[in-house]
Amino acid sequence: MRFLLVDSILELEPGVRATGVKNITMSEDFFADHFPHRPIMPGSMIVESMVQLADWVVRQASEFRQLGLATSFDNLKFRRVLGPGSQLRVEVKVVERGEAEVKVQGKAYHLDTLVASATFTLSLEPIERYLDPAEARRMFLLLYPDRTEEAP
Repeated sequence: MRFLLVDSILELEPGVRATGVKNITMSEDFFADHFPHRPIMPGSMIVESMVQLADWVVRQASEFRQLGLATSFDNLKFRRVLGPGSQLRVEVKVVERGEAEVKVQGKAYHLDTLVASATFTLSLEPIERYLDPAEARRMFLLLYPDRTEEAP
């Protein structure tokens, strides 16, 4: 995945919550144009890191039968900018679950400072429409190696 915006999953409660990190390095493609003289991580990429982490919560809880696609965002707020050398800590929590979608509260921090927050909805879709479930499991084990016994 070219834009994998979660480097490591630190904690995960299937179907409930997760914490992950994204190390922001100068080699990120988006820094070439955003902005050359003062590179900052685009807010859309910070939000995408929240969505990707929430998707891992969905995938793991469904035993890799489903994935989550972002369909709406509410109360999206950006509070700080981040540049190369920063580490983004992302926390997501499922606040509502239905048969076809989940609503998630996401927060992104640098150190203890809140950088961004959003409430968003993920549509639950069959994973095989988009990717091979075995490949999704393999990637999960790379991101969450300390808990391999929890992977289905």
